[in-house]
Amino acid sequence: MSRARELLAVAANGIASRKVRTLLILLGPVVGVAAMVGAVGLTESAKGDLKEKLAELGTTLITAEAGGTFGQQNPSLPKDAVKRVSRVPTVERASAVSNISGVLTLPNSGSSDYYRAFPVPVLASDTMLPEVLQVPVQSGRWLSDADQHTHDRSVVIGSALAHQYGYIPGEIRTIELNGLDYGVVGVLSPVALDPSLDNAAFVTQWSAEHDFGTSGAPSKMYVRAKPGTTQETSDALPTAINLGGTDSVTTKIPSDALAASARADKTLQQTALFAGLLALAVGGLGIANVMSISVIQRSPEIGIRRALGSTRSLIALQFLLEALFIGLLGGVIGAFLGVGVVYLVSNMAGWVVVVNYGKMPIWIGLAVGVAVAAGLYPSVKAARLEPLETLRLG
Repeated sequence: MSRARELLAVAANGIASRKVRTLLILLGPVVGVAAMVGAVGLTESAKGDLKEKLAELGTTLITAEAGGTFGQQNPSLPKDAVKRVSRVPTVERASAVSNISGVLTLPNSGSSDYYRAFPVPVLASDTMLPEVLQVPVQSGRWLSDADQHTHDRSVVIGSALAHQYGYIPGEIRTIELNGLDYGVVGVLSPVALDPSLDNAAFVTQWSAEHDFGTSGAPSKMYVRAKPGTTQETSDALPTAINLGGTDSVTTKIPSDALAASARADKTLQQTALFAGLLALAVGGLGIANVMSISVIQRSPEIGIRRALGSTRSLIALQFLLEALFIGLLGGVIGAFLGVGVVYLVSNMAGWVVVVNYGKMPIWIGLAVGVAVAAGLYPSVKAARLEPLETLRLG
């Protein structure tokens, strides 16, 4: 037991007495483990954020748009498309919007040149859109039946457009649509499943028909299917809309894009893990190189220990223990550094922090294994030194 304690003390002293060398060979395990912990943690955190969004928004939203056969330049769906879709047994609710082209939307005077070059999408909507999207109104209220019946010029703007216009929640604000003043009654929260709505302005069907001369026919529908029937409902929508005719209808499931993003994150995780393993391997080469040089520099120490009765195996074990300490210390520091990166980036991005602490021993064990493997050659080299040879090397 005393011999073991002495050996551990000698190995620890060998590391502590050469701080610069120790710091240099620590970099490999630290960077490698930090890269692996960060790769897994960040991708899992991003995936957790996607899962949280999917849980909040649901995976049952379907969009339907008219194909080219419904019209040449601005294809639209039938006016009663919402009623047709609502008859499908697996549909819970539906909403439609109509794209209004040629509308110049201005937050104030003097900005017409910019908004002519970058026009704001204007959509005519019904009262059900936020409910179907499962997205609340961020400020104010949504368009109501009263706006439609009393012919009020009310408008709701998307969250990104509100930020662009410098809108302050609760303020009395008007914007111009083709020179007509519209009162901003609300701001729609960000729509993760259709970010294009964040930059849009929403008006009633009455405004679309009377102020902007549109037919009121919807250009896009949002359909919420019953749980477990999303794909089945998506397949049934084209027939329900065109009543079995030849007019084409394109349907999409927006949540599939988020799921694909999660799969892409998995690929990124594997790439980053490979980079971490590569950093460990390069770090192992550094450990082997620096320890080999250290054997030559410490030859007098090795010769004295051999002369005092230390066996070859004890000398080899001393250097192996030093390599083990390097791997363990580098692995632990790298793990803490990786966790810190995960927390920092996740908080900055607004993600849910996900760290799999159960895998920490694996990453640290890899660092220890690489360090010990890298220390084998220097250990054997040190063990083979003869006391007389150390005088020549020293």
